Amino acid sequence: MSAADAPVKREFRGRAFRAIAVTAACAVAMTSVPTPTSARGLPIIRDAEIEQLLRDYMRPILRVSGLGRQNVRVVIVNNRSFNAFVVDGRRIFVNAGALLDSETPNQIIGVLAHEAGHIAGGHLSKLRMQLANAQTVTILAMLLGIGATVAAGRAGANIGGNPGTVAALAPQTMMQRSLLAYRRQHEEQADRAAVKFLTATGQSAKGMYETFKRMADQQIFAARGADPYYQSHPMASQRLAALAVMAKTRYWNKKDPPELQLRHDLVRAKIYGFLDRPGTVARRYQRGDRSLPARYARAISTYRHGNLRNALVQIDGLIQTQPGNPYFHELKGQALLESGRARQAVPSLRRAVASAPNPTLIKVMLAHALIETRNPKLAGEAIAHLRQALASDPDIAQGHALLAKAYGAKGDLAQADLASAQAAFFRGDIRTARQLAARAKSRFRVGSPGWVKADDIATFKLPAAAKRRR
Repeated sequence: MSAADAPVKREFRGRAFRAIAVTAACAVAMTSVPTPTSARGLPIIRDAEIEQLLRDYMRPILRVSGLGRQNVRVVIVNNRSFNAFVVDGRRIFVNAGALLDSETPNQIIGVLAHEAGHIAGGHLSKLRMQLANAQTVTILAMLLGIGATVAAGRAGANIGGNPGTVAALAPQTMMQRSLLAYRRQHEEQADRAAVKFLTATGQSAKGMYETFKRMADQQIFAARGADPYYQSHPMASQRLAALAVMAKTRYWNKKDPPELQLRHDLVRAKIYGFLDRPGTVARRYQRGDRSLPARYARAISTYRHGNLRNALVQIDGLIQTQPGNPYFHELKGQALLESGRARQAVPSLRRAVASAPNPTLIKVMLAHALIETRNPKLAGEAIAHLRQALASDPDIAQGHALLAKAYGAKGDLAQADLASAQAAFFRGDIRTARQLAARAKSRFRVGSPGWVKADDIATFKLPAAAKRRR
């Protein structure tokens, strides 16, 4: 895991965890969800191992759902609550808590399949249309209510309260119930789609059922006496009853492959190791537990809290058990890099890059280590790794910042300014990005590719809606 300001492998974009509620003028109570632009304010965890596992979980689901060509990504949010949501047709956001609470791959795969059902069903665009219609209807109703109030006032009416107020509020209540019913319908459709996707890929829907049952058990007291017409999701008992019928396909008792379960357990151990205090990790993974996930969590926790020598012994033990595991080599490189031993980190990170199925994030870390060696001869290698990484994932702000340092080490000030401008842009600091881009433009030949990129940033204007949020 990597971060600019903490040992935990997460990347904070923006000044705060900003989220907006999707609401209509009639004040419908909806779940708070971030917009595509405000998603940069979420505390995001970036990690090569976790992201690869989630890609592997999603690949068959995307294929059978018709979403294979939409480049749908799973984004991990650094939040310990159980939650998953979509904000567009390209990203599924999953809280770290959902991964930690899912004891089997099948449980989190069911959640991902449900969110894929929302994307495949076009539910977000349909909801936006419904909200727009609701807003129009409500405004008209309010105008009619105001007219009724004025008319009643002129007539001196005073019969059982203000009829104008009743006229204005009644359509709002009706529209609120209508929109919530629309949301419940989407949830039911996503459940059906998820079971369909799981069955088509030869996977059990049992994990999905177990997840919703656990959530239902937690919500049972909160939902007691609740009006089912004022819920954005189906009532827990109704949802479970429907799932109990749908989910029991011929694959119901199919288990996850042992090797996939191990990868899942390693990822959960990794998150615990990075996010929890040493005492919490020690209680969860007690010293007598010699399983690979337990050793992984303890090694991470040991290095994070300052005992590098002991941590390296533990990490070397992991590597001896699984020499081909790229993420154990990555962990060793990261521990050395963050302890100021960049030169020693380089061989481990090079090995991790060579063996990882998607080494984009590890390439950024390797480039960081190469730059920190202060050896100008290695700047070219760092630039090559960063350009490859940013070509496949341009949203890595730290990658652009490191690219600026590497170009600076080579004395290429034009490219250094351009990379600094891109880093500021992806951090959401538009003002600084424009200033750096303007300086970069003055260093490039007019009309050259670098000049064009710098000009795009220097002349960038935020959409009006984004300006209002800022």
